[in-house]
Amino acid sequence: MQAEEVKQIIEQQLDGCTVHTAGEGCDFQVTAVGECFAGLSPVKKQQLVYACLTEQIASGAIHAVSIKTFTPEQWAAKQ
Repeated sequence: MQAEEVKQIIEQQLDGCTVHTAGEGCDFQVTAVGECFAGLSPVKKQQLVYACLTEQIASGAIHAVSIKTFTPEQWAAKQ
């Protein structure tokens, strides 16, 4: 898989979410920014992103994924 494919899969399933990806092969780093993360616990945020990739993880196309999530406000403050 390519990082761009991972980005597209997540963005298609999380409306209004902007995704930044890095990595190659089956090991990826994902940074997701969206209002959908507002008010969620860190675990729920991770689960939301993992749920988008369940099929790819189950097939072995993705072996490892590191996820960071931010609301737009948190992302703007980080920049």
